[in-house]
Amino acid sequence: MTEVIHAGVYPSEVRAVSGQYNSHSHSNSQPPVAWRYGGNQMKRWRTKANVSREELAEAANYSPDTIKSMEQGVRMPTPRALDVADQLCGAEGLLSSAKDYLQREKFPARAQDFMEREREAISLWWYEVALIPGLLQTEGYARRLIGSHWPPVDEETVEERVAARMERQEILTRKPPVACSFVVFEAALRVPQVDAAQLLWLVGAGRLNGVSIQVLPFARANSAALMGPMVLLETRDRERFATQPDSPRAS
Repeated sequence: MTEVIHAGVYPSEVRAVSGQYNSHSHSNSQPPVAWRYGGNQMKRWRTKANVSREELAEAANYSPDTIKSMEQGVRMPTPRALDVADQLCGAEGLLSSAKDYLQREKFPARAQDFMEREREAISLWWYEVALIPGLLQTEGYARRLIGSHWPPVDEETVEERVAARMERQEILTRKPPVACSFVVFEAALRVPQVDAAQLLWLVGAGRLNGVSIQVLPFARANSAALMGPMVLLETRDRERFATQPDSPRAS
């Protein structure tokens, strides 16, 4: 879980905010109602047609566990799964029509709360140990990271999350400018995934108004510097938040 610590206006006011599913349109940390309803209908039609979960999974090129998570509403039923289930179960378009009412979240559920805070930020400080910060990643670097996620996600999800990450980078050129300061441990720059395009993008981003990028050299690092990433941000209401992401690929 990604934990967001709220420091309030005064340092003494500290509370933890869960990083579970928490967007404005979804309460009680539950997946969207449309996901649960669509998944339930898919299961009902499959059961009525006497089609096993394994049969549907094979036909749709998913694992049985993935189909199960869709039917339980934990994962959004994909257009492909709905179309295959519609044809296999004889739903005559009723399942396929659900595609118009299902919308995938841009970010993983655990990251929703942090993304809301980030959109409200007037200043941001970000330290990363092993990866390039999400706001500084090229499209290619982000795709390689998200594509290597475990458990794996389908190509459609990868592309949507890459696009969402690129969209977030508007914070770097927002007006009025957001004060963005990044500190990256040297190790993050010395892995094969960091190509020339990524290095050039870092140089360019560092020249933007309000953006500062620094590298912590190996020789200057101590044990505390290896304990993981951290993001500090301040909102327009002068609220201060800190987060230590448990999944860098969601950053």
